[in-house]
Amino acid sequence: MENHADVMIAGGGPVGLYLAGRLLQNGISCLLLEEKKEISHHSKSLGIHPVSLELFFQAGIADAFIEQGVKIKKGIAFWNRNRIGEISFSRCPGPFSFVLSLPQWQTETIIENWVQSLNPASIIRGTKITNLNQTADSVSVTYTQGNHEYTVQTGLLIGCDGKNSIVRKHAGIPFMGNPYPDTYIMGDYTESTAFGPDAAIYLHQDGLIESFPLPGNFRRWVAKTDSLIENPQPEHLQNIIEQRIGHSLSSAQNAMISSFGVQHYLADRYYAGRVVLAGDSAHVISPIGGQGMNLGWLDAEACAQIISDAIAQKPDPSALLEKYSSKQKKMAAHAAKRTELNMWLGRKENSGPLVKAAVHLITKKPLSHLLARIFTMRGLGRWWV
Repeated sequence: MENHADVMIAGGGPVGLYLAGRLLQNGISCLLLEEKKEISHHSKSLGIHPVSLELFFQAGIADAFIEQGVKIKKGIAFWNRNRIGEISFSRCPGPFSFVLSLPQWQTETIIENWVQSLNPASIIRGTKITNLNQTADSVSVTYTQGNHEYTVQTGLLIGCDGKNSIVRKHAGIPFMGNPYPDTYIMGDYTESTAFGPDAAIYLHQDGLIESFPLPGNFRRWVAKTDSLIENPQPEHLQNIIEQRIGHSLSSAQNAMISSFGVQHYLADRYYAGRVVLAGDSAHVISPIGGQGMNLGWLDAEACAQIISDAIAQKPDPSALLEKYSSKQKKMAAHAAKRTELNMWLGRKENSGPLVKAAVHLITKKPLSHLLARIFTMRGLGRWWV
């Protein structure tokens, strides 16, 4: 077992894996520690936005995603059961003028295979970090694997270990925020609509319903609920869908069902000494709009560049890390505001005629072109909306 690495990454989800791949491509040795022994096949995040596909293209791995995913080129908007407009991504900047739908486990598998092709020894699963010690020029990371304990010295430790980040807690970085009042239920079912590769958004007087295509002739349904359903069953979601929009899922095969609340948390800063945060360890935003995982990849790309510059310059990297922290924090706060707007539109108390008129207006040209760019994460940290 190596006792030194230029960089260590805690967390082998989509963000940590992508960061590892980019560092290895830049000739930087890294070691990634992941607690899970294998990738979870629970279908979590699914939307890969054009900004992320552009990163994957630069890394040389975009084709693997596109081959497996479904290209969503259009979202159809309904008010209750009536179609009122659509948002087309066709006029968004190319070459990726679509949102790619791919279950997270497939996304992680693609990235992990890529990382292993660069250095098969860089990923260590089944680990748990037990202690961190920082000095002016290094971090000492102690972790266990099975009955064995190891200590590795590294120049930088990157926490990509999620909203309950052990790395963030060890580094003493405050994580501020709160839960939203909104709750949802979601499930994956065999395709039973005529939407094909299109998404559908129902702004309903009883609460939001979203519908997205998945590979393998499946479709994800998400519905706003009045409160958290503690033990969700397929029938819960099926009843909501039929009551609100008159569509039956009774003959469709269910592959996954879950319920969830949503939260917003933001790290006070994205680094402390030589410990750096990226992804959900730095920010948690609502999944409505599908921006959280993509925001993490933007962090990872920026982090990889900062690390390359810091290693090349050798001295104290604090100025570079401060620049990274400031820019990515601004983007996360902006993304959170966009997701809050999505949730606001989906609440039944906001289903009045004025909101309906506004939605009808913004889903018509030319405003729909701007809305498409906002939905695909363009202008984060730069635009006013």
